[in-house]
Amino acid sequence: MRLPVPVSSATRAAPHPRVAVVALLCLLAFCPTGAQAQSFFEELFGIGRAAKPPAPPRNVPVQPPPGPAPAEPAAPGEGAETRPSAPAAPRQPVVLKVPAEDNVAGQDLQLNGLNGSLKIEKSGAAYTAAMTLPGTKVSQPTEACTVKLNAGKPVTLAAEGRSQGVSRFSSSVPECPLRFEILEGSVLVTPLEDKVCTYTAQDCATTPTGLWGPAAATLMPLAGEFDTARGIADKAVRDNFKIMTQRARGQDVRPIVQEQAAFSSDREQACRTYAREGAHGYCHLRYTEARAIALAARLGANTAAPTASNTAPRPRRPKPAVEGVNPDAAGGGDPFSDP
Repeated sequence: MRLPVPVSSATRAAPHPRVAVVALLCLLAFCPTGAQAQSFFEELFGIGRAAKPPAPPRNVPVQPPPGPAPAEPAAPGEGAETRPSAPAAPRQPVVLKVPAEDNVAGQDLQLNGLNGSLKIEKSGAAYTAAMTLPGTKVSQPTEACTVKLNAGKPVTLAAEGRSQGVSRFSSSVPECPLRFEILEGSVLVTPLEDKVCTYTAQDCATTPTGLWGPAAATLMPLAGEFDTARGIADKAVRDNFKIMTQRARGQDVRPIVQEQAAFSSDREQACRTYAREGAHGYCHLRYTEARAIALAARLGANTAAPTASNTAPRPRRPKPAVEGVNPDAAGGGDPFSDP
């Protein structure tokens, strides 16, 4: 009879092979490695890489943090008082000082500060003018000549008012009717009919158009003052010109622009013959002042009450010295005539 062999406890506890494989897989799945354990503790305590926010993926715009909500407008009666914005006041014309009628009385003036003579005298409320006109001989245009207006007798001047801002006078001498516009220290003369006045008996043709003013020698010491006043006058012309174009309607703007361009051309044409104009700028100053006053008058401004001074300080701009040439050249039409 065979006796049963005793089985040890180790033998009884040995698992089945399949069970061992499953246990090994579970151990690998649930037992973290060293790196995994470290990551686990970093996530747990918020240290290391876990403390840094995850980087957004590329090419994805990052939204900025929301700003504070806009404040709601205060109700009427709360906080600051709300006032309706007032409309901007319309721009007003710039008015320069209008030259007095008698500011040239008794002065000896010359055409372009070079030749001829003009002397206006005042007697009570009346004005007279004695004038010697420079010209060229009809038979020999290369030779100079002079002729006295009204045979040398004073001519009575008829007042024409201030339709263009400055005082106007006219003479009715048949041989050469003229208009006189009184500027500061000078007179702008233009023929009322033909630009050339011909005196057949004296064999002389004269063109008195232009600025009759002081000689260049007396103007040079005042060049700095003229430059200062010229800058202010130029600005007044620009401001008044802008106001005029703003007030005009669409179809009326073009003639105003053309008129302004013609004024600039006429001024250059007339002043280029004034003696040493490039050194003192006297002629340009007087033409520009007259233009500014004329525009202000056409805009309905009160020219008796100046709103700008022509003596404010202003840096002087250097100018090249240019001698006047051809003093008998025509100066172009009346730049201050009514459009």
